[in-house]
Amino acid sequence: MKRIACLFVSAFFLAGGIAYAQGEMNAYTMSQTDLNGTARYLGMSGAFGALGGDISSMSTNPAGLGIYRSSEVVTTISLSSIKANTNWNGSKADESKAKFNFDNIAYVGYFPTGNDEGIVGWNIGLSYNRVKSFNRSYRMNGAQPFSVADYAADMAHGIPEKDLTLVSGRFDPYFDADNYWLSVLGYEAGFFKPNTSGGDAYHSAFGAPGAAYSPQNVDLLVNEKGSIGQYNISFATNISDRFFLGATVAITDMDYNLTTKYQEDFTVKDLLWLDNGLSTDGTGYAFNIGAIVRPVDFLRVGIAYNSPTWYKMTDYFHGSAQVVIDDVEGKVKETPDYQAGEYRLRTPDRWIFSVAGVGQNFLISADYELTNYKRMNLSDVDGYDMIQTEGIKSDFGMSGTLKVGAEYKVTPQFSVRAGTLWRTSPMKQHVKDGIAAINPEGEYYINAVDVAGTIPNYTVDKGMNSYSVGVGYRFTPSFYADLACVYREYKEDAYAFPSTFNPDGSVVVKSDPASLKTKTTQVALTLGYKF
Repeated sequence: MKRIACLFVSAFFLAGGIAYAQGEMNAYTMSQTDLNGTARYLGMSGAFGALGGDISSMSTNPAGLGIYRSSEVVTTISLSSIKANTNWNGSKADESKAKFNFDNIAYVGYFPTGNDEGIVGWNIGLSYNRVKSFNRSYRMNGAQPFSVADYAADMAHGIPEKDLTLVSGRFDPYFDADNYWLSVLGYEAGFFKPNTSGGDAYHSAFGAPGAAYSPQNVDLLVNEKGSIGQYNISFATNISDRFFLGATVAITDMDYNLTTKYQEDFTVKDLLWLDNGLSTDGTGYAFNIGAIVRPVDFLRVGIAYNSPTWYKMTDYFHGSAQVVIDDVEGKVKETPDYQAGEYRLRTPDRWIFSVAGVGQNFLISADYELTNYKRMNLSDVDGYDMIQTEGIKSDFGMSGTLKVGAEYKVTPQFSVRAGTLWRTSPMKQHVKDGIAAINPEGEYYINAVDVAGTIPNYTVDKGMNSYSVGVGYRFTPSFYADLACVYREYKEDAYAFPSTFNPDGSVVVKSDPASLKTKTTQVALTLGYKF
């Protein structure tokens, strides 16, 4: 039966005619946000949807601005320690880094109407908030039965050798939308060769056709950095101290950089390496609307809708590779220089349902967030959906996030806080199992997931939880300081490359996952002044 090869590369990034494919896992990475805000917000794990009275509400439920009874300026800085641990078939590796961040600065203006009923007051908020940090490094070191050369060879199945071959001045395989970029680079670098001259079936250059030649040592180093910053303009109103309504317009700025270094050692005389770089810049816009109802004095109920963020994105990318066979070094091969691609990303929208109880000296609050990552969308600059959007629909579903937080006022000046957060993975079970989706004809796609360009490695989300503590002190009726410490643990499976499959689901190239845990400890300090 003919192999079904869904290469996910028919999307065009028109940069000098070069075709480049963004991946569904990249879309997921750029659609996520962190638990971040003021130290009070962090200390209660972000469970503020029904509470309000904090500038972080602008990014979640802007009705919370209506709780303010004075104007305020506030700013937050933080220090984060990020540690990543992997276990790959029993081989362990650790990487860590520290990062100082400027998290937010905001102004909230309160404008009372003088009424006791009806519209009691108006609020306006202006803020910058860092909603996502990409900073992380992790390393996978170990061994597995198959090589990335086997993967690249299998992804080239069905493509004639001439269509992978550069003919100077006449044909460049990177211009061909039917070609998988890693297969083109791998062929040029000598990762694999045809079973027969001029054919369209291939095998690793480190072994014979049909026989896997396993690398003895594999090392992958991944370094990510960058952030997503959000600029908010918010409006809110207080109606009879019972109903609070709010809206936010947000402008988002994204900066993401990824570098990977991958090497396989087969014997003392045989090895290959693959280096990649990806830089993504983007700007987008979104809106949030929300409401809080206080049916009785001690109870508040909130609901909010956070729209998708509509991004305009630009990628800059570069890959290089080389083989050493029998101690003979091949030429270093590279993807075309100075290439960039433009496209559109729409992140998923989010609903937030909240409830809070407020006493004289304490409060407790809970939020539940529901996000449908199946609604992520990748499109070209003209608005036409990329084929990767079909992969998103088959591989992603709903994610739920539960936040619970509490605060106790020990004295009128001093408060203590604690909270916890649980988030489920939106990835469907076949993705978690490293298995390809089934196409409409009932056959398996060739690869487990859609990856981008010449970057074959990816991670699979397994869920996240965090725990928070915090304190607050009011030095004067106007000036206060808050301190919080947040511990997060993010669980993933990390793959050097996807597994590949026959249409009947039998495995052709098997990729073993490494267990990846990213543990982040963040200490945040907020200074605020009310007037």
